[in-house]
Amino acid sequence: MSKTPRILVLGTGGTIAGAGAGGTGAAYRPGGLALEVLVGHLADLGLAAELLPQEVARIGSQDIGFAEWQALHAACAGAMADPAVDAVIITHGTDTAEETAFLLDLTLPTTKPVVLVGAMRPADAVGADGMRNFANAVKVAGDAAAAGRGVMLVMGDAVLAARDARKAATSAIDAFRSFPRGPLARVTPARIDWFGPPHREGELARFAFPAALPRVAILTAGAGMDEQPVEALLGIGAKGIVLAGMGQGNAPRVVIEALARAAASGVPVVRATRVDEGLVDRNVEVDDDALGLVAARALGPAKARVLLMVLVAGGVTDAAEVQAAFDE
Repeated sequence: MSKTPRILVLGTGGTIAGAGAGGTGAAYRPGGLALEVLVGHLADLGLAAELLPQEVARIGSQDIGFAEWQALHAACAGAMADPAVDAVIITHGTDTAEETAFLLDLTLPTTKPVVLVGAMRPADAVGADGMRNFANAVKVAGDAAAAGRGVMLVMGDAVLAARDARKAATSAIDAFRSFPRGPLARVTPARIDWFGPPHREGELARFAFPAALPRVAILTAGAGMDEQPVEALLGIGAKGIVLAGMGQGNAPRVVIEALARAAASGVPVVRATRVDEGLVDRNVEVDDDALGLVAARALGPAKARVLLMVLVAGGVTDAAEVQAAFDE
């Protein structure tokens, strides 16, 4: 990496670019500030990096979809191939940051750092955390040891791997957790401490970026529910179903039976958990081998859906092949 790293900054909006809180207010507009304004504020801090802003969207991340993912992937892939660009930072809302980060992690090589960063408080709120997070992201992206770690998320002075990061609080500034591994590093605008060497050095993309994403639904289990929601999802053309189940990915018997019928019809079904943290293993309370179901292992419902969409888009629907991808 060059002495002064050149970092492509892709803006999508979100709370980090939010405005309208009026210092102490709660309501605000995600993406209210242009990316150039944020980058200008950051430049005033005198960080040792050349930032190249490129605005992709100015929306809340609840509205991020395939068009934005496609544009982000294309820009990141271009940066990977451009010797004049050392790293990529993506400013992003926190609601779906784990999904965007994981999709890019699955479909990009690990040759250059790609870092997502967001904020829990809008830019004009008292105690706004966006500029510190942004400065931390620059520190991470500009560090020679950042490559070979996959896509990362920087929030709350922590560096998290995309595969592990999840949003676990609605409003606290330390809203993100990491499971099953802890943070990759701790970072401040002045210092970064990595907790291990790059663990994915030289990896190619695990999957091609899909030409389109199939409809994959998340079904949340609840006490007393019946099989009709499963039938409704199949009725609207779901090509895959992720169960956000109780405990280790469980659901009422009639629901599991309906999901088994869906799997037998060629619609892959992955059992994840609605519990905040923990593994979903095969054949514990649910006989996955007999029913043709897949255990999500360490992936929560949101990331399980992303991986299943990528697999189905690539023609992978066999339960054993899907399970192998979740086990990897």
